[in-house]
Amino acid sequence: MAQAMRRNSSVSLFATDGKPHPLQDTLMGITLVLGVLALVTAMFHHLHLLSSWAGLVGIITGGYGMYVSATTRERFVLILGLGASALGFFLGMAHGGLFGGVLG
Repeated sequence: MAQAMRRNSSVSLFATDGKPHPLQDTLMGITLVLGVLALVTAMFHHLHLLSSWAGLVGIITGGYGMYVSATTRERFVLILGLGASALGFFLGMAHGGLFGGVLG
């Protein structure tokens, strides 16, 4: 019964397997911040450049983060960031796009 009394050595908020994941945590944070930025700036029509680019970069970093993720918590936060990034990207594209009025 020594297995049942094993102490939980994981005190990290993000890694549930007891191992450090600095790359995954960084990608998770970047994706979440870019997703929130894209979603908030998509509410303003004149900030379509910022929302579309932040959304695009958030989708790319979130996709790579999903590829290298190791725990369920990482995947959960990445899905939230990916959803916000995609929504901000699509609204930014609808309001003027990545280059709307700058090139041409």
